[in-house]
Parts: sequence; C-alpha cells; structure tokens
Amino acid sequence: MPLSEQEQRLLEEMERSLYQNDADFVATVSARRGKTNYTVLVLGILVAVVGVATLVTGVVVRQPLVGVLGFAIMFVGVLLAVAPPRRADHAARPAASTPKRKSTSGGGFMDNLNERWDKRQDGHG
Repeated sequence: MPLSEQEQRLLEEMERSLYQNDADFVATVSARRGKTNYTVLVLGILVAVVGVATLVTGVVVRQPLVGVLGFAIMFVGVLLAVAPPRRADHAARPAASTPKRKSTSGGGFMDNLNERWDKRQDGHG
C-alpha cells in the first residue's frame, strides 16, 4: 500500500530532522555497518564444522563431555561467523573525545526528549 503525499512529506521531514538534530546518532549507526570480513566468516564456519564433528564424535563414543565440548565449539564458531565486523579506527578513538550535550533543564534523558518534542510541536503547530 503506497504512502499518501502527506505521509511521504511527513516521512521526509522526519528524516531531515533526524539528520540535522541527531547527526552523532546517525554517524554512530552508519559506522557500524562495514564490509564483510570473509576471513573471519570462513574461520567461524570452519570452527563450527569442527564443533559439529566433535559433537558427533561425542555421541558415537558415548561421552557426554565430548558432546558438550563439541556443542560449545560449534556455538563459538557460529558466533564468530555472524558477529558484526569491527572497525580498527573505532577502537582507537577514545569515547571521552565525543562531546556530550547537556540538558538545559538539568532533567533526565526522557525530560530532555519531552522538552525537544514540545519545542518541535510549538514550532510546527
């Protein structure tokens, strides 16, 4: 079902507002998406296959400890394969260097959001 013209304008306005007002958030979210590291992906798959083989071996020789160890190895391999890629410059950048905006009212996070929402509504309504 396509959006009406009013809904499309509202969506575009919300996107512009997000990019203008929350540029730090947009930069953080878009920075998390990186290229796939195929070396880590292949390594994770190989570790998972070794885990499955160990699990099957544990079942065949009737050793539950070997089966549990195989499951753990398989689990680590799958986590390694599906983990999001990490960027080298992200770890090198200290977290304290990013400036944090303080709320003018001294309230909490939700108070700040409510205040910003009220300001937007007063400006557009």
